[in-house]
Order: sequence, then structure tokens, then C-alpha cells
Amino acid sequence: MTLTVRGLGGQRGDKLLFNALDFSIESGSALALRGPNGAGKTTLLLTLAGMITPTAGTMTLTGAEADGPPLLHSFGHQNAIKPRLSVAENLTFWAAVNGPTGLPVQTALDEVGLGSIAALDAGYLSAGQSRRLALARLLVTARPVWLLDEPMAALDSAGDALVGRLIDQHLDLGGLVIAATHDDLPLRDPARISVLTLGGTS
Repeated sequence: MTLTVRGLGGQRGDKLLFNALDFSIESGSALALRGPNGAGKTTLLLTLAGMITPTAGTMTLTGAEADGPPLLHSFGHQNAIKPRLSVAENLTFWAAVNGPTGLPVQTALDEVGLGSIAALDAGYLSAGQSRRLALARLLVTARPVWLLDEPMAALDSAGDALVGRLIDQHLDLGGLVIAATHDDLPLRDPARISVLTLGGTS
């Protein structure tokens, strides 16, 4: 599977953030989006996700079935957690919405280190635990393309390592990842990562 972008332009409001953008990323590899605040990293992810209409250019995903299940996860700043539901109920909800095509809920919670508090109301989670619960949504629904916006936000060093491990596992299975991040992605093999730096002002 290959995601190819040619001549892409994007803006938020009246501000053009990027133009004539070209890149390509294949299965088993990751692209890190770098640049200061306001450079257009989030806008690019939302454009790739189809949530913002590009001002120019094309995006093509080859090697995937056009009439198959949804192909991408868009993972943003908001954790989208319902505080009055338990940790497990939150993840069960998202598995039902997106499709339970990945790991079982309890297995996914174990993977992100929340298995022992599955029955706890999500409103009691710390910021880091809430981010881990959001990451678990990537696991309960299998989709080959991950678009991640600051996936390590609010996480400690162990959480950062978790993100690296989850991405490595996804790439090992033939997935691809595009991640906007101010931090280095802690992958097993840095050669799997290419970097695209966007301009802009902080």
C-alpha cells in the first residue's frame, strides 16, 4: 500500500499553510511531520483524513480495495472519553462505532497498560491514562493507515515507549503511519521514519 500526495495545498481560514506539497509513504514506514506551532501539521492530517478540503493537489492510496472497509484512523488532540462510562465501556463504544475488527477490548486495554482498571469510571483517569485509553482505539479496530496528531501528548517516558511499540507493531503488520510530533518517534529502527518539515510561525 502506498499513499502518494502531489501538489497538495491546504489552508485554515484565509491563511495558506502549505502549497505544492509532494510526498509518498509505503506500507511498513512512518512519516514524521515536524515544524513549529501554526505550520500546518494538524491541517495536513485533517486534509489527508478528508475532514478539510485541499486547495489544490491530489491524494492517492494504492494497493487497497476501494470498496473495502475504512482504511484510516484519525487520532487527534481530543481523547473523546465519556467520563461516566467505565474504561472498558468507553473502548467497547468505540469498537462498536468503528467496527470490532482488531483486538478484543480487554486485550487492547492490557496492551496500553489499563487492563487492571477496566471497570473504573473514565472520569477518574489521569491525563496520561486518558491518552492511553484513546490509543487503545487504534487497536480494537484494524485500519492500515494511522494519522496521529501528537500521539505522545500528556504521556510519561513509559507512555512514549508504548507509542513507539504500538507503531512498530503496526508497521510490522504492513501498516503506515503519518504522525505530527514535536518529539522523536521512539521506533525500534529509526530508518523506518522519514521526516517532512513544514514552515510557518510559532
